[in-house]
Parts: sequence; structure tokens; C-alpha cells
Amino acid sequence: MLPSQPLLRAAVFALTVFQALASDTFIAAVYEHAVILPDATDKPVSPDDALALMNKNMDVLEGAIKEAAQQGAHIIVTPEDGIYGWRFTRETIYPYLEDIPDPAVNWIPCTDPTRFAPAPVQERLSCMARNNSIYVVANIGDKKPCNSSDPGCPSDGRYQYNTNVVFDPEGKLVARYHKYNLFMVETQFNYPKEPEAVTFETPFGKFGIFTCFDILFREPAVVLVSELQVDTVLFPTAWMNVLPFLTAVEFHSAWAMGMGVNFLAANTHYTSISMTGSGIYAPDGARTYYYNMKTEDGRLLVAELDSHPRHSPASLPAVSWSLYASSVERFSPNDHDFGGLIFHDWFTFTELTKPEGSLTVCQKDLCCHLTYKMAGKREDEVYVLGAFDGLHVVEGQYYLQICTLLKCKSTDLNTCGQPVETAQTKFEMFSLSGTFGTNYVFPEVLYSGVQLAPGEFEVLNDGRLISKTRPTKPVVTVTLFGRWYEKD
Repeated sequence: MLPSQPLLRAAVFALTVFQALASDTFIAAVYEHAVILPDATDKPVSPDDALALMNKNMDVLEGAIKEAAQQGAHIIVTPEDGIYGWRFTRETIYPYLEDIPDPAVNWIPCTDPTRFAPAPVQERLSCMARNNSIYVVANIGDKKPCNSSDPGCPSDGRYQYNTNVVFDPEGKLVARYHKYNLFMVETQFNYPKEPEAVTFETPFGKFGIFTCFDILFREPAVVLVSELQVDTVLFPTAWMNVLPFLTAVEFHSAWAMGMGVNFLAANTHYTSISMTGSGIYAPDGARTYYYNMKTEDGRLLVAELDSHPRHSPASLPAVSWSLYASSVERFSPNDHDFGGLIFHDWFTFTELTKPEGSLTVCQKDLCCHLTYKMAGKREDEVYVLGAFDGLHVVEGQYYLQICTLLKCKSTDLNTCGQPVETAQTKFEMFSLSGTFGTNYVFPEVLYSGVQLAPGEFEVLNDGRLISKTRPTKPVVTVTLFGRWYEKD
């Protein structure tokens, strides 16, 4: 006699849990989605039309989820805005929103879809997780009614939140996170009154979750890692790349390394506004990543990670980021320092005029030290060492300390700091350090063609970022990106 479907499903789920418990590793997946966008309109569409668009996107996501499950993935992360896109006002996004309950209600939308208000999106996501025995992470919109008894209640009588949800392999809602640090164009959403630190336990570690712009701020990002000690961070994002430091793959990889956690970043794919760059990152470097500005293709990434990276032999030792640089005298006086802008921040630069040497450049309390040797000094490429110590105030306010070796766009020093994707100069060695006032420093090495360099550099416990072997590709930038949260 064949077992009933519920018994079979329970057996499959139990086997999945057992397999995860039996291993110190797990299989992670992220999907970079070329989102099908709504038509631009200043009037709300009908709920049926909104659901029709979301179902088109969920058709694509469901295919990726099935494929990930077939490859053995235990969890998959999908992008921010991946189900309905953007191009919304506060009014026009409303038909796309659902009321998402607190996970404490212990709800499986797939098997009990009418328990709360109509929630066809949550029902379908829950069934995707349940039918494929996989954790599914998605980004949708939450709506919560309010009234005049709440002094913060918006005039239209509702709060609207950019929201991540997580469904477990049974389809149960196990996490809900409302984005706290909204990007400047997200006027359709509210932020919660208090930042949320959302975690959940799995058979393969403790997970935390936040969204896109949140990564640049202490709450919730640092709280999850430093105080709540999560093993893995889930990161739906709609990231617009900004060279030379804030391109998705380089910054997200650097953040995972600097924070000592696994990081699953799923980006939307929309090249006309420079959205691409997803990856599965461990503290010792990228396991796999995807960056493609040439086509409009989505991409599924799958890789194995340590369940508890803090206990891994490959985890980074504790780093004293200013130890080496504070003990070094200025290598040589700089008579030719000059200034230049990088993403609206005024850096102090000094040029690498020789094929090898040691340099120091300072700004305020930050001094950056570089020792280097080029494989050959080219006359058609210029590199500089730069320092920035100050408050960034454009799309948000956050205090930065940055040391960087970077290629200028041309031999004209006025172009230093402008976006560059390609280079031809290789470095036989480099060692970069700085007198940082913060312990939150993220190491980046970006090769020509926006390629990462996993395994080809390391961070010493005295704060030096050094090349391990002669780099195999030309260098665009070598950077220590510091975030001094206390000075925001």
C-alpha cells in the first residue's frame, strides 16, 4: 500500500532535516532575476492585474526554485523587488501588497490559505517551498491598517513596508522582516518605528535577514552579526553598481569577509540602471558569483557553505585594523598630494610614479600605507593611493574611512576616482593598511572586468591586506572600506 501524500511529504521533510543535521555544511542557492516590470502609471491597477504581473514573475522564480532543489539546495534567496518590480508611488503599489502576519501565528499558507486575509502571493511562495522541500526567501510588500489613535499613522490609514519573508520546507512562514533603511527613492514605503533584528534557526545554522541599503548601517546589519551571532545572512537586494567601491559583488564579498559570516546576496537584473551582481560568499571569499552587464539573463547560483563559519579553520583571525599602520612612520613625504571625488566624497590622492615603492597618504585621522611592485610600469595607465575620512551625505548619511589603491580613468589626474572597469597593469605584490578608528573594515580586491580575486589575497591580523601570490589579472582597485558607525 502506498503512503498517503501527507505522510510522504513528512517523510521527505524528515529526511531533508536528517541530512542537514548529519553534515556541517549545507547547499545554498541565490537567483538573480530579470524582473518583469509593471507599466508606468500614475493610477493604481486592479488587484487582478497586479496579481497577474506577480504571477508572471513567480513563474520564473518557481522554475529557479525547482532547479535549485534538484541540485540539492537547502535554501534559496530571491531578489528585492523580484515579484513586482519598482516604478511605484505610494498609491500605485497598494494593489500589490498583502497583509503578512507575524510568524508566531504558526501558519502554512499553502495548506490553510483562507486563515487570514486573501494572500495569493504568500500561498504560492509557501507551496513552492513545500512542494520542493526547500527554504524560500522572497521580497514582497506588507500592508498594516492604522488609525488616528496612532500619531504616526499616515494620512491614508495604513503602513506599507518593503518586506522579506521566509518559508521553511514545510511551507510555514518562519520569518518576516520590514526594511528599516529605505533608499531615497522608496517613497512608497514606510520604515518600522524600531529597527527589527530578525533571526531564525535551521538544522544548518542560525540565519539573519535584511534588505539592500540596510547593509551600510549598524541596525540591523551589525546587530545581527556582532550581537546575535548569526552564521548566515540572507540578502535580497536591488543593487545599482557604483564603482570603484560599491559594486555589488566586490562590496558584498568584502562584507562577508569583514564580518566573518556567510552572505547570500540575490540581486535583481536590470542593466539599464546597472543592476546586476549576485553571489554566495563565505568569510574566506566568494564561493560563486555572477556579474553581467551585457545581457538581460537571470542566473541561478548554487554552492556549498560551512554551516557554522565562525568555527571553520578557514575563518579569519581577529584583526586589529590599525595595528600595523599605526606603527609605521610615513614612508616618504608627499609633495604632490592632490584631491579628487569618488562618489561625491573628496579624497586625498598621491600618484604611484615608480614601478615599485612605499607611499603614505593621509586625510584627517586616517593615514593609508601602501607597499607595492608592479609587473611593469605602463605609460598609458596611472594608479593612485587615496584616503577618505569623513561623513558621506548623498543618498544617506554614514561615516567612512577608506584606503584605496586604484586605477585612474586616464592619464589625466583629474579623472582619478571616476568609474573604471578595465585595466592592464598587474602587480607582483601589494600591501595596504590604514590607521582606522573602526573595527568594521571590509577588504576588496577588484580585477579588470569586474572580477573578484578569491584566494589571491589575505588579511593579516595586524590589519594589512596583502597579495598572497602574484595576481593573475590586472588590478582595478585594492581597497579597505571602513564604516565608523559611532560617528554617523
